[in-house]
Amino acid sequence: ALRLADGRSRCEGRVELEKQGMWGTVCDDGWDVPDADVVCRQLRCGHAVSVRGNSAFGRGHGPILRDELGCGGHERHLWECPAAPEHDCSHKEDAGVVCSEHQEWRLSGGRDGCAGRLEVFFRGTWSTVCDSSWYQLESMVLCRSLGCGMPLRRLSFGHTLPGKMLYECGSLQTSLALCRWTFNRSAPCHQSRAVGVVCNGMGS
Repeated sequence: ALRLADGRSRCEGRVELEKQGMWGTVCDDGWDVPDADVVCRQLRCGHAVSVRGNSAFGRGHGPILRDELGCGGHERHLWECPAAPEHDCSHKEDAGVVCSEHQEWRLSGGRDGCAGRLEVFFRGTWSTVCDSSWYQLESMVLCRSLGCGMPLRRLSFGHTLPGKMLYECGSLQTSLALCRWTFNRSAPCHQSRAVGVVCNGMGS
């Protein structure tokens, strides 16, 4: 088993492996793009766009299960990659990655980070979100995931960024990435406006 921990989506974070029921980490010695690509692909998160060391996503716990990884980049599982038999690492060297399917969100142009036009970072670019399927439930998921409380009202803006994202949440998920979403499909976004939200919390 493999997971990314303490990131903003399931496709970003500290690399953690499971061995005999215990989760452990990977040391950043020799941690590079081919290693990270294997992780992203195994998690169906695309490819690696940023390789992080020095416990960039915080220090993990448990055993350090891999050191001096030497993936070629084509392996199906991280366990298949050659690694050092012993490690000389501590958790301050835990490896992390940001994969291409990672999504993060911001509300921009408002008085703080809890109000403004919704913008999503995905596949290396910031995009706007179509209002075609944006309702109270989607606003609740967004405000809560940003630590901004509950939605107060919806705003409407123009699309001025290169991409368009559409979200449909069937239930109150912890993140918009767990809802149904489509990227740059013109039909459902036809004649849409860009979503804005005002949440009742205060942001930084």
